[in-house]
Amino acid sequence: MKRQRTLFGIGVCFVLVLGLRMVPTMMAAAPSPIVGNWEGTLDPGARPKKRIVVHITAAPDGSLSGTIDFPDESASGALITAINYNAPVLHFENTSGQVSYDGTMNKENSEIAGTWKQGGAALSLTLKKSA
Repeated sequence: MKRQRTLFGIGVCFVLVLGLRMVPTMMAAAPSPIVGNWEGTLDPGARPKKRIVVHITAAPDGSLSGTIDFPDESASGALITAINYNAPVLHFENTSGQVSYDGTMNKENSEIAGTWKQGGAALSLTLKKSA
């Protein structure tokens, strides 16, 4: 009879330990809705339209980083040097290209409407979440 109790006790301990190991994974915060790939098109009027792709990632500590691609210019990987997301407001900048963006995410977390500033020009830019 003692042997059955011991085996039962070991089984209960194993289940408890396994369950406790899974708690941090289950309790991990959901990823920020800003993380992902965002695409939009700048329309500077008389000049050709320019597609923009913004890639935003989050480190385990929650800090954000990102890059910008300009597919129509065959340029990619421009580093975002500062980024801040305080729901629903996004701000990022790239000091080497003198670029900044300020936008507000919609309630569905699918679009960010804002202003792209480059050089002295300010243009409306809506970024849509892509796959």
